Amino acid sequence: MTPYAEVIGDPIAQSKSPVIHNFWIEQLGIEARYDHCHVTREGLADYLAQRRDDPAWRGCNVTMPHKLAVMPLLDRLEPIAKTIGAVNTILREDDGTLTGTNTDAPGFLEPLRPLLAKTHLFRMARVLGTGGAARAIVAALAAEHFTIVLAGRSPEKARSMLDEIAPDGEHHAIAFDHFADATDFAFDDRQGCFDLIVNASPLGMTGQPPLPFDFSHAPPASVVYDIVTSPLETAFLREAHAKGFATVDGLSMLIGQADVAFARFFGAKAPREHDEALRARIAS
Repeated sequence: MTPYAEVIGDPIAQSKSPVIHNFWIEQLGIEARYDHCHVTREGLADYLAQRRDDPAWRGCNVTMPHKLAVMPLLDRLEPIAKTIGAVNTILREDDGTLTGTNTDAPGFLEPLRPLLAKTHLFRMARVLGTGGAARAIVAALAAEHFTIVLAGRSPEKARSMLDEIAPDGEHHAIAFDHFADATDFAFDDRQGCFDLIVNASPLGMTGQPPLPFDFSHAPPASVVYDIVTSPLETAFLREAHAKGFATVDGLSMLIGQADVAFARFFGAKAPREHDEALRARIAS
């Protein structure tokens, strides 16, 4: 029995997860494989029932639209999944028990760790989007003591998300289009501050409209982070780079969350010294 894991979703053909996990399996020379499986909402319960009885199946990553729908079908949720209110990774225990967790939050934070290791007088994040990925990002940033400005098409939904996931902070909910128009706001002295701007929405993705963001809303020395992976260099990141801001692309989060899942699936540490080659493999 070759141990295997997979990614499920609807659609699923576009997922880069098999490329990432199989690259690491190849580099380590371990006996395992990672597949993708198209699972509809109607077929989700049957899929999990079948995999529960397969001892070779180590678990799966979960992408849209199933991150919420899988939760009542599982036996146990780890605290991070409960906090975020979404599952992106399912683990099969030896007795067939199915445990839900979420690796999006640590994956999102991974490329920011060198900055987070520093002491700051103040940390503020402007997060655009209120979908499933935004839930993990808000939870991750709140745990790192950021004040969060969450922008959504429905400010009420944004407020509700903040109250649910990060109730202890003085966070702010605003309309998504707040950042679309120029501002003449005079930012204070940013020395000792960490400002982060995150596109947690699908805007800017291939086939989607561009993200409406005017960079007059970006304090000096902000870090600009886009979780979109197709295209890897979005118009949002291109403009940020041209204006001199540090940028983080969506592949950084995708690889970071896959790293955490890989260790749980296969009991091995991902060979991250080969990240440059992995990025080249994904691009090809």
